[in-house]
Amino acid sequence: MIFRAATTDPAALDRAVAYRADGPVAALTAERIREELAADRIRPEWIWSAEDEDGELLARALWWGRADSERPVALDCLQVREGVADPAGLAAGLLEAGHAAFGKAPGYHISLPRDWRSDPALASAVAWRQEAARRAGLEQEVERLRYEWTPAAGTAAPTGRLVFREGTDEEFLDAFARLSRGSLDVNTRQELAVMTEEEFAKDDFAKDDFAFYLDCPGERSWWRLAHLPDGTLAGMAIPSATPYHRNVGYLGVVPEQRGKGLIDEVLGEITRFHAADGAGRITATTDTVNLPMAAAFDRAGYEVTEIRLVLEEPAAV
Repeated sequence: MIFRAATTDPAALDRAVAYRADGPVAALTAERIREELAADRIRPEWIWSAEDEDGELLARALWWGRADSERPVALDCLQVREGVADPAGLAAGLLEAGHAAFGKAPGYHISLPRDWRSDPALASAVAWRQEAARRAGLEQEVERLRYEWTPAAGTAAPTGRLVFREGTDEEFLDAFARLSRGSLDVNTRQELAVMTEEEFAKDDFAKDDFAFYLDCPGERSWWRLAHLPDGTLAGMAIPSATPYHRNVGYLGVVPEQRGKGLIDEVLGEITRFHAADGAGRITATTDTVNLPMAAAFDRAGYEVTEIRLVLEEPAAV
């Protein structure tokens, strides 16, 4: 079996793009892949194929990144031709080849309908992908709800319970550390098992979460701290954006202010901000185990559009 990127010549790229994505798991169309290639969010070196000794293309993996990414951010599509005896084994080899070339193992994001487990064909197609990801080092699974708001849902008027203002990086760093305490977010809980809240905040602020938001199409000037009228910190709101639409980004309430309905105020501020700027769609995600956050999205008129199954490397211990 030969694993290689679509960088050898234009014909190799054309073959990989035209690969027929059979099976029930949704995949990008050839037209959409071309659009992403033109925007530099998918690149020939991020498109990997598996070919047999006769040159028949048996599997394909597409990784995605931002236009300014040095390396891919996530695996977007993974297909193995129907009839392959061991799809998980072939896919695992393909992923390992890509990971070795990238010097990292980006997470795999699978978009699924909410009732995907009730469809035997779809559940089976997901199962071999899960097994392939595990063999390639993506052993951690997180299931997230993907929400969407449209103008038809309307916006809640501000109540005056919170005051929103801009803040310095140091203030956001402190707020992020405080918000992480007691978080129901799966990744946050795993990180806090091996480091302090302050260490977690500094690490994420410098390297991951906040660096991610700074790199997104959204603006740093959008970020807001949330205070009670007497000046007590209550939480923060980070409206964001993707290359495709506006996004909730990051939000939360400090532990001592939870249980008072203030998360609705913070989410309302983000929603009003995007809506006032003419957003026709706002997306958001939360882990399925984070029931309070999911309930807040429901109350704000956000609707679940899909399940996002994320397979990634376990947090470093």
